[in-house]
Amino acid sequence: MSIISIENMKFYAYHGCFEEERHVGTSFLVSIRMQTDTSKAEITDNIDDTVDYSKVYAVIKQEMSVSSHLLEHVGRRIISAIKKEFKDIEKISLKISKLNPPVGRQMDNVSVILEG
Repeated sequence: MSIISIENMKFYAYHGCFEEERHVGTSFLVSIRMQTDTSKAEITDNIDDTVDYSKVYAVIKQEMSVSSHLLEHVGRRIISAIKKEFKDIEKISLKISKLNPPVGRQMDNVSVILEG
């Protein structure tokens, strides 16, 4: 078993409970770890024998473009879409961070980590 990891993908998106967040938008970071069997690709050197992370990125980008109130919601949509598209992925850990959240205090980000 192997882990394929894509870290700190940057998106500008419109997620949040406040109406302003859904209109103005903000920056997000998304990282994903996918557990899968890469033994065939290790021998064949063929991208068709593994998880193509450019296609995973495209799925994440699509889901990030759909506005949600909660990071938990967009995260579960991402996990579901990836598992639907890539049957060989056994387990996913996904982290979504909202940069500079509007919570009345200075902080770098808030994050949600989901598994599926």
